[in-house]
Amino acid sequence: MVTHQTIGERDTALTPEDLAALRENLHEQRLFRQEQLRQFASASRADDRRRQADAARIEVGVKLAASARMVLADVEAALARMDSGQYGTCHLCRRPVERHRLLIVPQARYCGRCQQVREAGR
Repeated sequence: MVTHQTIGERDTALTPEDLAALRENLHEQRLFRQEQLRQFASASRADDRRRQADAARIEVGVKLAASARMVLADVEAALARMDSGQYGTCHLCRRPVERHRLLIVPQARYCGRCQQVREAGR
């Protein structure tokens, strides 16, 4: 079970209630993405049977499915971090990920500063 750590700044400290809400949010996101991927797979099979596939529609579906798989992987990784007690720690600098950031993006792996550095490097 994950317990919250007292971290110097009030904004970075996650309460047990925060963690419970974030876990529930991540579980809901996982269910949504799994259902989304099932629907994409079903639509893909239907397209194959009808053989009236529109190239643009297929491309969009493929990209949406890839995006859903990426988000699902991020959500599952966040849940694993919660289970191992590593949730809320930046993967780069090892400082706490800001509470407000986790409340907005519960699967965030990086603090705001490190995320900006990563995006600037692209």
